[in-house]
Amino acid sequence: MPKTMGKYFIALVPQEPVRKEITRLKWLLKEEFGVKYALKSPPHITLKMPFLYNENKEAVLERKLEGFFQEEKGFSLSLSGIGNFGNRVAFFRVKYPPELLGLQQRLISYGKRNLGQHIELSDLNYTPHLTLAFKDIKKHQFEEVLEFLKSKVSRYHVEINQVSLLKKTTSNWEIKNNFNLLK
Repeated sequence: MPKTMGKYFIALVPQEPVRKEITRLKWLLKEEFGVKYALKSPPHITLKMPFLYNENKEAVLERKLEGFFQEEKGFSLSLSGIGNFGNRVAFFRVKYPPELLGLQQRLISYGKRNLGQHIELSDLNYTPHLTLAFKDIKKHQFEEVLEFLKSKVSRYHVEINQVSLLKKTTSNWEIKNNFNLLK
């Protein structure tokens, strides 16, 4: 069977109703500013940036991740306030406990040892955030987008009890599998 590489990433995807409310906010950005790129994936906080993996071994990847995550504990975090990276990315700020950073660091080490993943600069400079708009924001409208978001956002308290493996389809990122964390 020929080797076919799929593109994946690992993230925390908020449960309903928070997921629905954040998706609605992304749709408002599309209607108001034509910003739609962030709609290509569900609302999420990335743990491991996109990586390539042999699709023929996808079940192995899922089994290994399930084994890893069944040893990890759930936790709570808050989404509060709007932040930005330069004038191209607008996001929810994540107020996170040390458990999140610990989980991300253990996942990155596990990925290197057990999944053949390289540790990248983005893995080492981890800044938890939940992206609301990126890539397709016009520079001249960036400040207006930020002000719009600041006027619309709420504070969310999120219980993290699972981690998601997402896979790139033709044009979107879809949840491939969810892995439960210990309670």
